[in-house]
Amino acid sequence: MRTISAALTAATAALGLASATPVFAATQVNVSIGPELLAKAEKTYGVRDVNELASDLQKSVERQLARTGAYDGATLELVLVDAVPNRPTFKQQGDTQGLSMQSFGVGGAQIEGRAVAADGTVTPLGYRFYETDIRQAPYRSTWGDAQWTFDRFAFALSRGKALAQR
Repeated sequence: MRTISAALTAATAALGLASATPVFAATQVNVSIGPELLAKAEKTYGVRDVNELASDLQKSVERQLARTGAYDGATLELVLVDAVPNRPTFKQQGDTQGLSMQSFGVGGAQIEGRAVAADGTVTPLGYRFYETDIRQAPYRSTWGDAQWTFDRFAFALSRGKALAQR
């Protein structure tokens, strides 16, 4: 029995079937915060919240691109241009009496940037989504619509689509 499983293991390794996961060259994703959003962060939203949001964008894009290998070996330079929360941030609640986590509104985000391929080809990228239906807002987290925007953007990128402004 042992010799059969050893022979099977050797045969699958020889055929290259031992590793079912494809190996892709790493895609580097750099996310920065736009100057207008940074000013809003310092004055209204809180810098910590906006930094976490930029980190969420980076993780979402890296996770989706790692799954498919789209933009393989490229560098993505993304700018979080704008973001609007669905619920008050920690700083907003501290600054404004009467706000609570039960307060809600429509949110969204705008992303711009570019993909620089390994051969130097530059592809402009951009995506924006702002919810227009207040009926969806009670069910969202603080940055729910912004995170939804990141996920849709990352999903489209992972399919190899170069998104222009929507």
